[in-house]
Amino acid sequence: MIVGMLLIGFVSNVATEVIDYGRSDGGPPPALAWILQGTSHAAFLVLFPLVIWFDHRFPLRIATWKRSLLAHLGFSVVFSLLHVLMMYLSRKVLYPIFLDSTYFWSDPVREIVYEYLKDFRTYLLILSLIYLYRFVLLRLQGEAGFLDAGESEKESQPPADRFLVKKFGKEFLVRIDDIEWIESAGNYVNLHVEKKVYPLRSTMTQIADRLAPQGFIRVHRQAIVNADRIAEMSVSDSGDGELRLNTDARVPVSRRYRQHLRDSIGADQLSA
Repeated sequence: MIVGMLLIGFVSNVATEVIDYGRSDGGPPPALAWILQGTSHAAFLVLFPLVIWFDHRFPLRIATWKRSLLAHLGFSVVFSLLHVLMMYLSRKVLYPIFLDSTYFWSDPVREIVYEYLKDFRTYLLILSLIYLYRFVLLRLQGEAGFLDAGESEKESQPPADRFLVKKFGKEFLVRIDDIEWIESAGNYVNLHVEKKVYPLRSTMTQIADRLAPQGFIRVHRQAIVNADRIAEMSVSDSGDGELRLNTDARVPVSRRYRQHLRDSIGADQLSA
């Protein structure tokens, strides 16, 4: 998706500049458009995996949106500086070869600020496409539901040990023990299972109450964790914490639920 977007942007921008050149006398040569647009879009393509990596470290979730937003704002500066550096060095090499001239900036600070304003919009667009892709992927992965959904259930009846996933008209079962952690997502909760995410229509309170007998613990207003998957916990000066699961996934822990977590699984099993 991102590659397609960059390719379309590159071709359309080059075509526009070449057409403008043909309409004017004494304008810049078409090779200039190819160099300017090509170096910019090639740099974006190289930096794209870096954005995915950083978003994996600081995902934009409801539970940690403030920290993640600040992190992305700071990283957008790094993203722009790397983009500018790659463009500048590439053009320094290509200008003498194809244009018989030298590429330079008379006012580097002004150029860097100007490029950042453009790169910030591109960074937001790349993030938007990443999350759009993930949203579509979630729907393609299938929606989860409990086997006894819609049936009257006695309080003494234990919950089923599997849940049902419907995908492309097919149904298959997944063990509840395989759920690593659960995240709030509007009218849904997302079940994280072995690098897959299954949306389930439920509230956090409902799913927490239902899965508590099977070792699932509420650790944040927006997160529930499978106690068997916890590797360690770290605590910040503010009192909030973060769990590292045995899959290396990171789950936030709020002060409100931290003591409950310690009481539930034993403080000696966690490293603060």
